[in-house]
Amino acid sequence: MAVPGLLFEQAPPISVPLRFFLVAPWFGVAAALMLAMAGPDSLASRWDPSAVAATHLLTLGVLAMCMIGALMQMLPVVAGAALTRPNRLAWLIQPPLMLGVLLLAWGFTAGRTEILLAALAPLALALFAFVGVALSAMASAAAKNPTITAMRLALAALALTVSLGLLAAWTYAGRTGLPLPTLADIHLGWGLLGWIGILVVGVAYQVVPMFQMTPPYPPALTRSLGWLMAGGLAAFSLGRSFELEWLTRGATMILFAGFALFAATTLRLQRQRRRPLPDITLRFWRVAMVSLLASGAVWLLGLMAPPIAASPRQPLVLGILWLMGFAWSAVNGMLYKIVPFLVWLHLQSQHPPRGTTPNMKQVIAETAARRQALTHETALILLLAACFLRQFFYPALLVGALSFAQVGANLLSAWRCYRLHVRRLSQGVPASSP
Repeated sequence: MAVPGLLFEQAPPISVPLRFFLVAPWFGVAAALMLAMAGPDSLASRWDPSAVAATHLLTLGVLAMCMIGALMQMLPVVAGAALTRPNRLAWLIQPPLMLGVLLLAWGFTAGRTEILLAALAPLALALFAFVGVALSAMASAAAKNPTITAMRLALAALALTVSLGLLAAWTYAGRTGLPLPTLADIHLGWGLLGWIGILVVGVAYQVVPMFQMTPPYPPALTRSLGWLMAGGLAAFSLGRSFELEWLTRGATMILFAGFALFAATTLRLQRQRRRPLPDITLRFWRVAMVSLLASGAVWLLGLMAPPIAASPRQPLVLGILWLMGFAWSAVNGMLYKIVPFLVWLHLQSQHPPRGTTPNMKQVIAETAARRQALTHETALILLLAACFLRQFFYPALLVGALSFAQVGANLLSAWRCYRLHVRRLSQGVPASSP
């Protein structure tokens, strides 16, 4: 397949990105189970140890796992940044990342600082190794476009997030006298808005027009938005560090205005797509963009009404809208394009006889993806309700766990489809429907 600007011949083996995608949803199931064991009080505050542990299971176990897998595919193809020995690199990153996330969650929920600190070495190894290799590969890449700029900014944000997270963990364990709330806020800002937010925005410049058949994003927006967000995060960090309330508020307003502009632009482009047919990825992305706008509205309400800002529910609602509504919806939707595309692309590279391999829509059944989308939307609504009414707590977790398990099963079916057709092609057996 030839697409201008994309270097599919540099794509790593399919097992490299898929090993990250296949395990990621099960960390979401683990987060739901862990919160269920902790009980409804775990949603009483953002500082509850179980809430903190669940947040890291989602941000590192689910989102970072998927985003690293996607970048290992996109860096050589989109940026022309070829990764040396991608299989070995994947083995260097994924096992310590999984071990570190599980130890971190265990340390928080059990209140065992020695386990918490033991999680830091594997996490630092995995994440710093990935950032170092990715930035090094991109330094030698000749291609330049807004997606590559956003990837560089997001990787720099990830390095800052990890550094601040290590410092916050040491402070949480009583090994430093630094102000933990300030440190945690800056760590959250770079992680949620920098690493996750800027990367989703940058990847959208490439995948929304390509997969959703929309017009391209306005050049003025793609050239400036990533830098605006990075500058806003730097100003936010200075404001929080030196307790400059005017700077903190101003930077936060710039950040949410930037993300709101991105969401509104994406929704407008989706209305202008060239093939207005039902599409599961489009559905997930609309949920993501609406959630992004809603998170901005909740934050603005907090500015206008101090009692709302002082409520422990506001950060929980913001966190659910950002993580589950915006970030996971966007990633979840893209998995239903990226994984079938990879299966199709790698099967085509074996030059199969015409009509013997599945097309993209046959790799993951459309009905299964639609059922999972409905489960995800229901879980999101129930999670928001659970912030205010305890009786929604267990139904929300049950439906949320079911949604993650459905994604895991759907991705596994795609992997089985690939293996089945590879085996048939190697044996020269005529293929039937997947």
